Amino acid sequence: MCPASVERPRQVNRSMPPGTIIPELAYHDVVAAAAWLVTAFGFRERLRIGNHRVQLVYGQASVVATDGLAASDGPGVGMKSHSLMVRVDDVDGHHRHVSASGGRILSAPQTFPFGERQYTVEDPGGHRWTFTQSVADVDPRDWGGQAIDLG
Repeated sequence: MCPASVERPRQVNRSMPPGTIIPELAYHDVVAAAAWLVTAFGFRERLRIGNHRVQLVYGQASVVATDGLAASDGPGVGMKSHSLMVRVDDVDGHHRHVSASGGRILSAPQTFPFGERQYTVEDPGGHRWTFTQSVADVDPRDWGGQAIDLG
């Protein structure tokens, strides 16, 4: 059984949007796209990270507007259109399980200043999945995020 399949209390982290599965949608102009999602669909902007990432919430659900060019594997690879971020309780155990299952690991687990430990894998269809574990409650202002409405 995959370690992510058992729900346990999770570390709280103000730098992460709510939800277990968080779609990440790529746009050429992230700020304009986020503004449109707020106006047209009724999302609420939660957190802005420069001009390349905006967390949006709708009730208990979240979506992240991201710069697709920032997620490419390098020159000539092109822009990704979307990926999924999934919150798990034990990112290292999850990584070991996925590796043993033959997953194509794109980045090994690492801990980031925004309080998350993450790794990224590509599934057989070429879809990217980032699995993340909150390891600390970090105020977004501590790492350069612009808190809009963390409510």
